[in-house]
Amino acid sequence: MKKKVGNMMVTAVVLTGLLAGCSSNGSGVEGSTAPAATSAATAKTSTEPAKGKATIQFWHSLGGKTGEYMTAMIDRFNASHPNIEVVGTFQGNYDETATKLQQSIAANTAPDVTMLERAYVEQFADAEVLQDLNSYMKSSKLSADDFVPGLMGHSTFNNKLVSLPLNRSTPIFYINKDMLDEKGLAVPTTWDELNKVANALVIKEGSEYKRYGLTMVHDSWYPIALIAQAGGKFFNEKTTSLDFIDNGIGDKVFSYLKDMQKSGALYYPPSQNSGSIVNQMFTDGKVGMMFQSTGVMGSLSNLKFKMVTAFMPKDKVNAEPTGGANIAMTTGSKQKDAAWEFINWVETDPQGGLQFIIDTGYLPFTKKMVETKQIQDLWTKEPNRKVAYDQLKFAVDTNKSVVWPEVMKEFHSVMQAIMYDSKDIKSSLDGFKKETERILKSK
Repeated sequence: MKKKVGNMMVTAVVLTGLLAGCSSNGSGVEGSTAPAATSAATAKTSTEPAKGKATIQFWHSLGGKTGEYMTAMIDRFNASHPNIEVVGTFQGNYDETATKLQQSIAANTAPDVTMLERAYVEQFADAEVLQDLNSYMKSSKLSADDFVPGLMGHSTFNNKLVSLPLNRSTPIFYINKDMLDEKGLAVPTTWDELNKVANALVIKEGSEYKRYGLTMVHDSWYPIALIAQAGGKFFNEKTTSLDFIDNGIGDKVFSYLKDMQKSGALYYPPSQNSGSIVNQMFTDGKVGMMFQSTGVMGSLSNLKFKMVTAFMPKDKVNAEPTGGANIAMTTGSKQKDAAWEFINWVETDPQGGLQFIIDTGYLPFTKKMVETKQIQDLWTKEPNRKVAYDQLKFAVDTNKSVVWPEVMKEFHSVMQAIMYDSKDIKSSLDGFKKETERILKSK
């Protein structure tokens, strides 16, 4: 295991801040950074433990308003468990948390429980530093079948259940319904329809675009969604190369995006702070449709138009990559029973994850949670949030590899070359394929 942890440390140094893709870091909601006045390394989100209690250190990646909801959940646990005190600590965004976790494991200072962006789970599971939860689940009369299947794709590796869903999301289609109605347009359900509607919404005066049809966050989540919708897979079956490049789907996806970008049908934002930029454009009516995370739904309030959500338009099939983070226990925890008490409470108690989901807008992750009156009433009041859950039947998890973060570094370079610098699509993808095969071969 020491060798595996050592290898993981090398990866940490190289990859700090590179897993924006598929984690929705660009959204400005998930995996967010700490408030400016707060130190990410030391920011505590609950009080220090009292003497005589089992102390559980819990690291997470939620700042801002979402972080406040996380703090409230931790405080509810502490108030109802007199013999356990959970100390929640914000560790920066998803990438920063994973890097600090890698470093803490090497230094034998790891937390008992951690939030972990789901694409990182396999890397830590492979290093054998995440506790197998199967026996704990059995003792609590739980099983994997109690959870929403579309959110369990990053929980079990090598027959060990090492993480459970927590703050999970998918990309979703946001639409300014008033804008479409004014033009007599229906909500698009296919790529062809999306292209036509997006172009129909464009307003151009001289050389300046006053309104765009569609926008999306600069994040690999969305190209990956389109790849799956076109019937492709990211890796081939043996995870030795890239399926979507070999069969021409990559060229199809990026050609589709570039064609819309050239006509003004697609506004592709700057990479820096892209989530906030597209949210503001959508709110201000400067764009009619948006691909964004389900996790921002609660923040799109006080709109001056009717907003509806829908499944992302399909090409050949519907497909939705999942995002967000899971919760896991580290093998080095000295308080494993207490750590499991906290995890189990988060996953099953109405005052735990259920209230957190209602507060934040993340997806309900257990079948019982979905059936609760609170969730059913919420969906009746806010049907847009039910759409986010319904599309989980089309969930896909193509990003499974211990070197996924490193591959994503290269994929983001390709996205930038194509979408910002208008480099040749085919040669850019061929170069990406060559580099990815080198990375996969070295794992």
